[in-house]
Amino acid sequence: MIELTVKDMTCGHCVSTVTKALKAVDPQASVEVDLASKRVRVETQRPLEALTQALQQAGFPAT
Repeated sequence: MIELTVKDMTCGHCVSTVTKALKAVDPQASVEVDLASKRVRVETQRPLEALTQALQQAGFPAT
């Protein structure tokens, strides 16, 4: 499980965009987004770099 912090998420639309960006990298991934804590948990076999790059391209830098 990979846990990321996405500080720029502020609304439901942001959650949707983040989820779609991660699912584009791995359609089979399990994605859990907690808007209140700005944390995203991803169950995937894809490398961390691929996930953070997808989020960056979607306008949501992650750490």
